[in-house]
Amino acid sequence: MKKAIYFLLGFIFLAGCKGNVSEESNERQKVPFGDPFIMLYQGTYYAYGTHASEGIEVYTSDDLKEWEKYPSLALKASDTWTDRWFWAPEVYEVNGKFYMYFSSDEHICVAVADSPVGPFVQPEKKPMLEGEKSIDNSLFIDDDGTPYLFWDRFNDGLNIWVAELEEDLITIKEETMYPCIRVSQSWEEVWPRVNEGPYVLKHKGRYYMTYSGNSYESPYYGIGCAVAEDIFGKWVKYEDNPLLQMPGDLVGVGHSAMFTDKEGNLRIVFHAHHDKENIHPRAMYISTVTFEPQADGIDKMKISPDYMIPYVK
Repeated sequence: MKKAIYFLLGFIFLAGCKGNVSEESNERQKVPFGDPFIMLYQGTYYAYGTHASEGIEVYTSDDLKEWEKYPSLALKASDTWTDRWFWAPEVYEVNGKFYMYFSSDEHICVAVADSPVGPFVQPEKKPMLEGEKSIDNSLFIDDDGTPYLFWDRFNDGLNIWVAELEEDLITIKEETMYPCIRVSQSWEEVWPRVNEGPYVLKHKGRYYMTYSGNSYESPYYGIGCAVAEDIFGKWVKYEDNPLLQMPGDLVGVGHSAMFTDKEGNLRIVFHAHHDKENIHPRAMYISTVTFEPQADGIDKMKISPDYMIPYVK
């Protein structure tokens, strides 16, 4: 996926690993998602991701370990504005409705359903921004109920912006569009100029954004973090980014999102390459996120290098 965005270059693989695999098997099928997202709703986990050519699939699980593919697509191409490149879905329940934010044909879109398994349908079959290419849209609702959209714009490579949304959670207030981060650290520059896949949460009054750097094709694809005290203020990247890159035997690790599991633990879901020689099919992995107090009084986000491998039943 994202073939139209990037050009494939040769690379030299850096040997060496971090972390340990908490579960592993070469026999069982992994959940075949790139750009994965997990939502916990009424005791069931729902996973969405980039995989199907004709829309968006959904898998369900009770324990995060064993997953079952739902028999029909959550989102069908016929219910959208276009018929190709369905990427990076995220689903949120708001006031009894389910909103899927996704990219198709390199434009950001949103579809709505009455169930987490769909069918998701675009109320109007058009992108959220009709005049430009953009991808990886992610919803964030602040403590006061104000909705915001974070996404990637195609200017100076891929970089991350934010804007306020109207109450319909669909319409972007374009006059509020604001740049957050762009490529600025050496680890992000392996190839090409990419900061993408934003996900934002709020912790102790501060905004924490996880994002990915490098092309998804690169084995050095990784996950970084930036922090802000104001959504429309200065976003500061951690100096020790990336927080996760090449854990265990994985390469091409990135495009993450966070969720809270049934036990109240903060988790992060991400994808990795099929193996060190092949990008596809990518697969979904899950790790744990913690916040550690620092001397300056600002908690530091940490991503455990130990990860879980979800499997298909």
